[in-house]
Amino acid sequence: MERIGFLSFGHWGPGQGSRTRTAADALLQGIDLAVAAEELGLDGAFFRVHHFARQQASPFPLLSAIAARTSRIEIGTGVIDMRYENPLYMAEEAAAADLISGGRLQLGISRGSPEPAREGAAAFGYRPQPGESDADMARRHTAVFRKAITGAGVAEADPRYAGGATGLLPVQPQSPGLSERIWWGAGSRKTAVWAAELGMNLMSSTLLTEDTGVPFHELQAEQIQLFREAWIAAGHAHTPRVSVSRSVLPIVDEEDNYYFAGSALRDGRDQVGVIDGLTARFGKSYVGPPDVLAEQLAADSAVQAADTLLLTVPNQLGVEFNAKLLGNIAKYVAPALGWSRKDAGNLL
Repeated sequence: MERIGFLSFGHWGPGQGSRTRTAADALLQGIDLAVAAEELGLDGAFFRVHHFARQQASPFPLLSAIAARTSRIEIGTGVIDMRYENPLYMAEEAAAADLISGGRLQLGISRGSPEPAREGAAAFGYRPQPGESDADMARRHTAVFRKAITGAGVAEADPRYAGGATGLLPVQPQSPGLSERIWWGAGSRKTAVWAAELGMNLMSSTLLTEDTGVPFHELQAEQIQLFREAWIAAGHAHTPRVSVSRSVLPIVDEEDNYYFAGSALRDGRDQVGVIDGLTARFGKSYVGPPDVLAEQLAADSAVQAADTLLLTVPNQLGVEFNAKLLGNIAKYVAPALGWSRKDAGNLL
């Protein structure tokens, strides 16, 4: 395990016990938690993007603010729903955030997940073309976005206003290297292979939209293996990255026990359900004493197969609590996975 970061869903609301009661709370606390994570020696601050809900929805202002407050930690998304995106405008925003960060942006994108709004992307002005599915539209937007961030021309120049230039103009700004830091959030083995063939990194969460009857971590490890094999077969020049997400909740003190002891049995096993008409397998949460969690995660074959672990955090418990949680994982759990704290003076 080379890198460990946190993944926040950015929930906010006035519920009982919530310490992120407003959108401003969620955004400002997201910045503070990223700063705290860097001070703890962690490697990444990632945020879920979810529309029409009391969660983070527009990632680039948040990521840019974090970039300005930090110097080493990776910043990213997990994931942006490409059905909603204007790919050229997104290319401009992504490049700007990456330049502000000094090349630390790790951008997770995908087809998206079930959402509160019916045809939410249509409300943003995006509908599938005739014969397209929602997934096809997301992949079309992705292709345009990825082409744009490589510097390819996308709009015909008007010589009258382009200093006499002709041909196709690229969007500006451009950020060198960003094209190799795009991740696809794959929900199946098939989409993982597709991402590898196109040269995108693999971002796999605690949900797969298929079930073969084997434990979740074994199915996910198979997905990772197929991804790596497809990457090699495609002949890409650079080395791919692979991340997995886990809910890891060490119980160290009475406060932890109050929040998490009741979920130790409830969430300590895989679950199978149906999403968008597909049978899906959900990974278990890891809840308990740190030494037990270290042993369990060391036996998680997908965690062992990945190079990056993203820890989902209960962000509504506030910055102080989540910084403590991340610190306990870094101190008591992560070393058993082969992870070590990074020198704050070195870029990852």
